[in-house]
Amino acid sequence: MSTTQTHLAIHIRFLYGGGAERVLVNLMPAFIQQGVKVDLVMNMAEGPYLLEVPPEVRIIDLKTKKTLAGLPKLVRYLRQERPKVLLSFLHYPNEIAILAKLLAFVNTRVIVSERNALSMHAGNEPSSEKWSTISTKLLYPLADGILANSNGVAQDLANITGISPKRIKVIYNPTITPDIFEKSQQTLDHPWFQLGQPPVVLGVGRLDPQKNFSTLIKAFAKVRQTKPCRLMILGKGREKVQLQALIKELDIENDVALPGFADNPYPYLKKAAVFVLSSLWEGLPNVLIEALALGTPVISTNCLCGPEEILDGGKYGSLVPVGDYEAIAKEILDILSGNSRQVDSAWLEQFKVENVAQQYLEFLGLT
Repeated sequence: MSTTQTHLAIHIRFLYGGGAERVLVNLMPAFIQQGVKVDLVMNMAEGPYLLEVPPEVRIIDLKTKKTLAGLPKLVRYLRQERPKVLLSFLHYPNEIAILAKLLAFVNTRVIVSERNALSMHAGNEPSSEKWSTISTKLLYPLADGILANSNGVAQDLANITGISPKRIKVIYNPTITPDIFEKSQQTLDHPWFQLGQPPVVLGVGRLDPQKNFSTLIKAFAKVRQTKPCRLMILGKGREKVQLQALIKELDIENDVALPGFADNPYPYLKKAAVFVLSSLWEGLPNVLIEALALGTPVISTNCLCGPEEILDGGKYGSLVPVGDYEAIAKEILDILSGNSRQVDSAWLEQFKVENVAQQYLEFLGLT
């Protein structure tokens, strides 16, 4: 049994390439530098970000793909290790973490972290996620603390659950690290990014309905009618076949690439002429912050939640109505014509890992 007063356990399903997983990978080194003992408790110890977990982190593999099946194992872990804090991310690890504490009869503080616009997520994702609003209403009030990664997510969560907004702590994502600047300097061999080539419009994210890449593709097709350019979308997902069919239908196959997930997307972000976020909803999209930090002009749908906060109401990038491909096309053409907005470096301080990690440690009571 651990007696360390700075023992933190982090609970998540696995480490595939999502925004919450990136947040964890960025936070853990900062926690370790502050002398915190970190256990990473995963349903399955798998995913591309697993390679980025610091060696000082102890990985606890529950070896079960189904979240609920991991409950008794998490209860056993809590009884044996008794960490001071259990920080959980996403559905349904958040609910399982709360139940595990109740069943383990331990003093561990359970902090749940909401990363997405739950009202939209539950209504648009697969049927298994539709229970998330009910489970959230029932169990989140029993958590010792609740985190949200944007004011929009916090308000959305309060609206759904009836939990007072005062109980929900907003801490932005620790998106900006020295690592992204170093990685952005790596050589990019793709021929589209060589000198003398047409400008590249970039999208990044899972190929699923939330990211709404069909709207970006339609916007690009309209831009392509008047200006030579190319579109690249980094990511993989279940909508790839449908998106390829749309690209073929619009007769833009030679100018659109879907190369899949990129372990290092930062050279692409750095060299793109413009980055476009076309999502139907978000939480606090890391890639939008990364593009700003790397000096790339950005366009985003004014979706729930996050983009408006990141761009300060449109001061640092274009905000367009959700699903409006003509508005996106207009903004792309404007940027490709040389009109872009400068970002105040002081504005980006709130997304730097060292500042965010300190806020986490203070909220978790680990300072």
